[in-house]
Amino acid sequence: MKRSLFLLFIPVLLLCSPIRTASAQDVDYTITADNTHNKWSRTIEPILAVDPGAVIEAFLVEASGGAVTVDSRAEDIPAIGASDPFHALTGPVFVRGAEPGDVLAVTLHEIEVQDWGWSAIFPGFGFLSEEYTEPYMKIFHFEPGDTSADFGNGIEIPFRPFPGVMGVAPDTDSLLSTIPPRANGGNMDDKDLVVGTTVYFPVFVDGALFSIGDPHVVQGDGEVSGTAIEGSLRTVYEINLIKDGSAMPSPQYETDTHYSVTGFGVTIDDAARMATRAMIDYIMSETDLSREEAYILASLSADLKIAETVDIPHMLATMKIPKDLF
Repeated sequence: MKRSLFLLFIPVLLLCSPIRTASAQDVDYTITADNTHNKWSRTIEPILAVDPGAVIEAFLVEASGGAVTVDSRAEDIPAIGASDPFHALTGPVFVRGAEPGDVLAVTLHEIEVQDWGWSAIFPGFGFLSEEYTEPYMKIFHFEPGDTSADFGNGIEIPFRPFPGVMGVAPDTDSLLSTIPPRANGGNMDDKDLVVGTTVYFPVFVDGALFSIGDPHVVQGDGEVSGTAIEGSLRTVYEINLIKDGSAMPSPQYETDTHYSVTGFGVTIDDAARMATRAMIDYIMSETDLSREEAYILASLSADLKIAETVDIPHMLATMKIPKDLF
């Protein structure tokens, strides 16, 4: 069985900086929702510099950056949509030693829901934007110990919190929108990026400049209306560095049971094809299979899904495969 350079580097790194099940007393740094930005660029100054292995507690403000309040109503949506606070990302964090060609590994240790959240329909936004043209706002209230959101009509939606946006700085001086997913990560809106997941990002600039935000309390695959239950979160994550990691066209991630790749594109077809090609490359890096055999194995054992359909101009697809397969 062949092992890729990418995965060969991980055990060496973790012997030096073991991934821990972090709790509050393990935290090395705390950064608050006061330290935010909402663009991608190498020109954004870092708010913190850390060594690989650092465990960071980060407080993430809900997606509107405070434009939506617990008292917001549908009639407030035009003003909210016209503002520019969306995706108030906590960061960037400069990782010492990170250079272009490396891979940043971010492990999510803890995610805690706060006291309220919201979901809305913004006219002109969403998978069915031509059909839903009127604004709509729904506010959710949470109490300590809650594990689900009361949707009304007897419907309880179990919490599955995750950060909708994670990423590193692209190699550009331009200030890029955080709305679409990109090669650097960004607005992936993938509901599988939950506690216990390690996400791998290709590094484009010195220090990587990692940021995290757009906290979601729960979201379905596709995020078809354009929003999740958007709600502030407390997170604890650990940053590690893989020197000279294998090239990857977009972020990849793993859990205890599966390895996943991502693909983005202006259509679902484009995103799905990119994810499929990335999975074929991954299978080949982990086995002695030919490209044809890897393609067939992906068809037999990998699961392709839509993560989001609304973050124009890009949609995101993912493909996962069981880690115990090879």
